[in-house]
Amino acid sequence: MTKYGPAALILCLSLVGCERPVDKDGNNVVNAADNAANMTMAANDSDNAAQPPRSILRPDVVEPQETPKIEPAETMIGFGSSTMRLDDAAKVALDALLATPAMKAGGAVTLRGHSDSRGTDGDNRVASRIRAERVRDYLVEKGVAKDRITLIALGETRPLVPNAKEDGSDDPDGRAKNRRVEIIVTPPAEAPAPAETPAPAEKE
Repeated sequence: MTKYGPAALILCLSLVGCERPVDKDGNNVVNAADNAANMTMAANDSDNAAQPPRSILRPDVVEPQETPKIEPAETMIGFGSSTMRLDDAAKVALDALLATPAMKAGGAVTLRGHSDSRGTDGDNRVASRIRAERVRDYLVEKGVAKDRITLIALGETRPLVPNAKEDGSDDPDGRAKNRRVEIIVTPPAEAPAPAETPAPAEKE
């Protein structure tokens, strides 16, 4: 009579039944059922990876995805070498501005034109607007919608540096730096997040 009880014998027989078949070299043999089970698990894992994260408490609610914040873009276009025309450096700077996220997102574009102090106030205001228009025309030519652009002519009222030297004599280099257009691209306002639909009340 064996010293092991009936329960132990049943357990041993169960373990023997669970052993995988092996081939003549001792390797486990994977049958068709195992292959089907493995393929089903892989497909489920792939489907789960493709789904957006969902709320643990409410599986029907998709968690909002975080989007990177778009920062404003700014640059300054100088008219030092030519008082009314865009030079190559200005075009390079504008092309770089066109590639910014704020510009690509459709943000509003503000152009502030400036002049030096030579001439009358009225003439300088007109000159500063013409410079802003030159920048606007280039942006429109590159595909920016004209209604996105706002022009502001400031004339000589906001010099970047003094137009004259300390002894009162003319400073051509200073005046050249003041002939400029400042550009600010404001990102479009974010749409408000949709209000969450309340869960229906459970019936008693």
